[in-house]
Amino acid sequence: MHNGSGLIIENAGKTFRAGGRDPRVALEGVSLHLPPGRVGVLLGPSGCGKSTLLRMVAGLEEPTTGALSLNGRPVTGPGRDRGMVFQSYTSFPWLTVRQNVAYGLKITGDSSSLREGAVEHFIQAVRLEDVADAYPHELSGGMRQRVAIARTLANHPELLLMDEPFGALDPETRWQMQELLLGIVRKERTTVLLVSHDIEEALYLGDVVFFLSSHPGRLREVIRPDFKKEVPAGDREALLDHPQYRRLDMHIRRLMSEEGTTRASPVAEAADRG
Repeated sequence: MHNGSGLIIENAGKTFRAGGRDPRVALEGVSLHLPPGRVGVLLGPSGCGKSTLLRMVAGLEEPTTGALSLNGRPVTGPGRDRGMVFQSYTSFPWLTVRQNVAYGLKITGDSSSLREGAVEHFIQAVRLEDVADAYPHELSGGMRQRVAIARTLANHPELLLMDEPFGALDPETRWQMQELLLGIVRKERTTVLLVSHDIEEALYLGDVVFFLSSHPGRLREVIRPDFKKEVPAGDREALLDHPQYRRLDMHIRRLMSEEGTTRASPVAEAADRG
């Protein structure tokens, strides 16, 4: 049993009602627990409500049923205890990297973190020291996403939420960003909930993978890739060569195939974008 710490979702559901059309159930009866300091990945077929569930955790969508809490406090709307990184690059184009990372702290009046060097700390954590005075249009896509991660982490959220944050990047940059994220998570002991379409990414990043079924989205299976304890941290090749990785990869592909025979809900699809 959990002790109330971490992210707890209890019997959460979401029904969309639009115009005169019949209500559409996007999520139903989802219950899960993500302990502090762990990386959880929401995985499943397109339209299963992964992004809708993430937005509910962020406080951007209100659940129709059920309850959500973070470290014992109910989630009733957006809050500083949660930070969100989207797939699209969300830097302010008129601010430099350093100013972008400092923006959230200035808005919230967190002058102590500004004085204590939180901005420089996270610029270094995402390896952007050399471009700290550059503007977003001067940066690559991977660098711009690092700015978004640094800006979010500078606010010291208890939970970092990521909606396919590396989906728009080329494969090599995506791998680099995944390794960077794991390094930051280990160092900062950050709790992360991440939406992914990619099985390799889910098994590489996730301490626990929450596989959602489609139409409506339900928690079908909780997958714990515990074999990663036997693999050197960050060693992608050793991970991919491990027999347990291959077994879980095939298992998840089988789940995806089974869910693919179920037509995704149009409303969930629209809300989820995948």
